[in-house]
Amino acid sequence: MNKAQLIESIAKDAKLTKAEAGRALGAVIIATTKALSKGDRVALVGFGSFSVSKRAARKGRNPQTGKEIKIAAKKVVKFKAGAELSKKVK
Repeated sequence: MNKAQLIESIAKDAKLTKAEAGRALGAVIIATTKALSKGDRVALVGFGSFSVSKRAARKGRNPQTGKEIKIAAKKVVKFKAGAELSKKVK
């Protein structure tokens, strides 16, 4: 499912126009992005939670040359599915 299909599904289920559903989805994405960029956790009960984790610097290898390279430390977004979502996906 892509973003346009998600907006269409939201509009249908919530009885909104596609424009309203698009703005609502956009607002959720912006709010989630702002919270994660501050290092906060976003928990949607029954669905799952988004959090930021630090990944340490490490050494890797260039698969083409085999030469060792340094991979810089960075922050990554993690998603952990909630119990209800996990049950429905099974």
